[in-house]
Amino acid sequence: MNFKQRLFIFMQYILPHHTLSRLIGCLAECEKTWFKNRLIKWFIQRYQVDMSEAAISDPYAYRHFNDFFTRPLKEGARPIDSSTHSVVSPADGAISQIGQIEHGRVFQAKGHSFSLLELLGGDAERAAPFMGGNFSTVYLSPKDYHRVHMPLTGILREMVYIPGRLFSVNQTTAENVPELFARNERVACIFDTEHGPMAIVLVGAMVVASIETVWSGLITPPKRALRSYDYSQTARQPITLEKGAELGRFKLGSTAIVLFGPEHVTWNAELKAESPVKMGQPIALESITATEIATPDTASNLDSYTQGTNH
Repeated sequence: MNFKQRLFIFMQYILPHHTLSRLIGCLAECEKTWFKNRLIKWFIQRYQVDMSEAAISDPYAYRHFNDFFTRPLKEGARPIDSSTHSVVSPADGAISQIGQIEHGRVFQAKGHSFSLLELLGGDAERAAPFMGGNFSTVYLSPKDYHRVHMPLTGILREMVYIPGRLFSVNQTTAENVPELFARNERVACIFDTEHGPMAIVLVGAMVVASIETVWSGLITPPKRALRSYDYSQTARQPITLEKGAELGRFKLGSTAIVLFGPEHVTWNAELKAESPVKMGQPIALESITATEIATPDTASNLDSYTQGTNH
């Protein structure tokens, strides 16, 4: 690690994470035309944002920066793989890590892992179905589409807000900040699917002003304390989200971690750290039976899509 990286890591520990992030969040909601247009213009140039895919391609038509940042895409811009047993990527971005949950730990980067139990808020009963299961961590870079979608059709069972720090999330912090994803503020969404439990964890980061879900809107508990919302018992009607449906979004943001129980999915073997992915792209197959996984239509569909997206 060079001096610049050491300084960056040091600053991560001493900066007032939440104060800084809330301040930037306020600026991102500013509707002053001259300010928001300059900010959007700078951002597009700095990160090479492709506006041709956006439903509204004029960057200055957005009310403020956050509207631009969470912009929807044109209809059909992200086709959802329709194979019966495919699991699709929840977001645009890159695979940070992908693999199996071993001994209750999720691999973070070389020399680092983090606790599954802590990631899900410290509740052993909540974490138990995922022990020995599989995970995929998808990092959303600034230029990416920042809405998160369903990898599979599921019925919402529980949502958990877990307070924490707001370290930046990138390769440098992943390699040098222990337990990074289990330390940052996050929202864990637990779903029941036809093939077992699935969790999608939306992880905040430095300057991520907020996380939203489609069923609860902006998640802002009155106090930064762990809070669980039990939808299986309190909802008047079950909240069912179809495969590919929008789940939530980041305002300036970060990482989505997908968790499955043991033997429920088989990751695409070609995916590894830094592999680019697009929302709706198949990244795994549900592990129903060896015979079903081997059927030509599902296996070839996964292979052909991968070859077309990972050059």
